[in-house]
Amino acid sequence: MVLDPAWLARREPRRRVADDLRDDGDVDYARVIHSAYFRRLQGKTQILNLGDSDFYRTRLTHSMEVAQIAGGVVLQLAGRFPDHPAAAALPGRSLIQAIACAHDLGHPPFGHGGEVALNYCMRDAGGFEGNGQTLRILSGPVDATPQPGLNLTRRSLLGVLKYPAPYSRLMNPGQRPALHAGGSVLHMLDVGASTPPKCHLDTETGVVGWVLAPLHHNERLRFAEIRETSGKHSKTLHKSLDCSIMDVADDIAYGVHDLEDAIGLRIVTADAFRQAVPPEISASFDLPHERIVAALFGPSHERKAMIGALVHHFIASIRLVTDEGFDTPLLRHRAILPEAPARFLAALKSFIFRNVIRSPEVQQLEFKGQAMVLAVFEALQSDPERLLPLSWRDRHAETGDPRTICDYVAGMTDTYLLKTYERLFAPRMGSVFDRL
Repeated sequence: MVLDPAWLARREPRRRVADDLRDDGDVDYARVIHSAYFRRLQGKTQILNLGDSDFYRTRLTHSMEVAQIAGGVVLQLAGRFPDHPAAAALPGRSLIQAIACAHDLGHPPFGHGGEVALNYCMRDAGGFEGNGQTLRILSGPVDATPQPGLNLTRRSLLGVLKYPAPYSRLMNPGQRPALHAGGSVLHMLDVGASTPPKCHLDTETGVVGWVLAPLHHNERLRFAEIRETSGKHSKTLHKSLDCSIMDVADDIAYGVHDLEDAIGLRIVTADAFRQAVPPEISASFDLPHERIVAALFGPSHERKAMIGALVHHFIASIRLVTDEGFDTPLLRHRAILPEAPARFLAALKSFIFRNVIRSPEVQQLEFKGQAMVLAVFEALQSDPERLLPLSWRDRHAETGDPRTICDYVAGMTDTYLLKTYERLFAPRMGSVFDRL
């Protein structure tokens, strides 16, 4: 089986020199990791605040680990299922690593807090969502420069498209971003109301149309199917083969590697782990439960070995499934974790969410970051002619679109946002020579 060559097309044709022996996946990988967007991930929060330690993971190291795991998934699937109909459609190593390294490019400073704040700021202008911003970065000039994004292949963009439906279609009309009612001194965001749907942005509808152009009309409609839930945002139902590989690799990195950080920094305890992940949950892993716990919470070399064993366990468990409703190979097949290891990984992710992400210490810092994002955005929007940097000011003057300000703020690192906030609001005098 040969895939339709249209999946390797670019919106702007690649100018290939005679001695460039790279394939399209190599080119996409190079364009992602050499981009400013990728470098900025080193200054963006993964889970723990960047000022707490220089040891644990950032968005950059997380993305690199997702890429490594995704490459291992492809090798595992190709080696274990060589006769599966999906085998010939599996991505090359460089291509899947390009998709994995790109998957978090659109996440704003201060993680979920920044995302919620920007969604509130953009409540009357199409909203904001981190995954949607990733596609926007990859497909268009969001950094005040004339280049057409990173100009990746159609297949790479399809792999990054986790949610193939727009914000306007998925948003619950009854869940409008808002402030908490009744505040007399501080006006604080209602996080529940201001959390965006998982989507692509309506501004990228034309790009998504181009990405899906090789599909038959009925396949395009089915790929964009959603599930509506009363009182909540709707959800998309389908992902491409490449996206499913990246997605499961992302879950493994989150559930296992972020667990390693939490244990290494003594944020969680062995007793709490035993309660959240009992023996029956870890049964898919062929080791005694107490041995897993002892290694994870024991000496660092034993923890590292156990983390590696857990990653391998989940990678080796991944299987391919077929959706008969699609004919196109990139949509017909998906990578999944079977029920037992999926339940184990879900328990690890839930443990991290409840004991780390939702801890008061992390939430207080996220709250502060959220407030700073909101303040900086509203300050810039109040007088963009005076406060925006020159290149961004020129672009904003052309359109008057608040999306320009959103792009600028979303692209900031945590530290850049903090320094911008201090320059705008800190009572000290400051200087034009202070470097942001």
